[in-house]
Amino acid sequence: MDLNALTQKLVEELTPLSWEERITHLRNYAELFPAFSTSLSYDDQAITHVIAEEDIPIRVFAIDTGRLFEQTLEVLQKNEERYPNLQIETYYPNAEKTQNLIARQGINGFYDSIEKRKACCFTRKVEPLARALEESQIWMSGLRREHSDNRGDLPVAEYDAGRDIIKIYPIIDVSTEDLRAYIDAHNIPFNPMHDEGYPSIGCAPCTRAIKAGEHPRQGRWWWEQDDAQECGLHVVDGKLVRAKQTTNNQGLL
Repeated sequence: MDLNALTQKLVEELTPLSWEERITHLRNYAELFPAFSTSLSYDDQAITHVIAEEDIPIRVFAIDTGRLFEQTLEVLQKNEERYPNLQIETYYPNAEKTQNLIARQGINGFYDSIEKRKACCFTRKVEPLARALEESQIWMSGLRREHSDNRGDLPVAEYDAGRDIIKIYPIIDVSTEDLRAYIDAHNIPFNPMHDEGYPSIGCAPCTRAIKAGEHPRQGRWWWEQDDAQECGLHVVDGKLVRAKQTTNNQGLL
């Protein structure tokens, strides 16, 4: 199957739909084993709710990096209680590779340089992601244009030749306000840290609350420049191709 050509077809089909309809539309592509990677953020909780309530044939998985906040893991537990018919698969970093990483750069070596931080992200996030997506030809993610300038021109679907997979972003054009209203209306469990100044929540050592007036992405890897502030999960064809062309296209998004 030509996934590149299918991507354009999906863009045309999905763009005019509501974000909920974009998710339910994937019933028509069950043979491509669509998978949804949840970070357990409120963005992703809204998507999880639709998948569970509408019984959409989409695998849902999370990556436990070993450095997540306890509040994030509690959301995973609340999902199991709220959606008993939905199995959320959990993937973990390879133990040997993680041990070797820490031996090379120390437990918190990622603060020392961008290269070391990217190595940590690769071991704890990117490699488990590759295992999680092995059988899928569609990967759904909760990326939104509001998240960062690097995501400002994302379409609702794009083809990643490096992974040979179609990426779908059902809430790409949805505002934070609309998502939060949806979560409140449906009483969907979410991480309480979102109400404590954490719009974006990743690993505990790499996440801080933002200050008034700061961009939401400034709470992640705040010691780096903006063009490096991505973790590696959302590389397209091995490089950064987004609204602004950056000078750091070494492959970790």
